[in-house]
Formats: sequence, C-alpha cells, structure tokens
Amino acid sequence: MESFAVVIHEDPEGGFWAEVPALPGCYSQGETIDELKQNIREAIAGVLEVMKEQGRRPEPNVRIVEVPV
Repeated sequence: MESFAVVIHEDPEGGFWAEVPALPGCYSQGETIDELKQNIREAIAGVLEVMKEQGRRPEPNVRIVEVPV
C-alpha cells in the first residue's frame, strides 16, 4: 500500500477540496473532512489505475514541507 501527501483546502462556499501533488490532476471534494478523505482515496485509486494502464508512475520527487516565515 502506498501513501500520498494530500493538501486539504477549506472552500469559502462550504466544504473542503483536496489535491495530491504527486499525482497531477488528482483532486476531490467533500462536505466534511471524513467525506473528503473517502473521496480522495477513490480519486487516488482511479488516477493510479489510469497511470498503470499508461505505463506511468507517480512523481517521486514531490515533497511537502512547512516553511516558517
């Protein structure tokens, strides 16, 4: 089982949306964090399946870090 960093954003109109930096184009949304987590898991699985069919792999060099300013 692979793990991916997920960036979660609060939508100003309500709910949340997320992106997966290592999987360009992989996004999802949900009304709650729990719903979002389930939806993004499904989105990740779908993107990985398509990438596998195309002979591609996730971007290995993506790092998520916090930078104090």
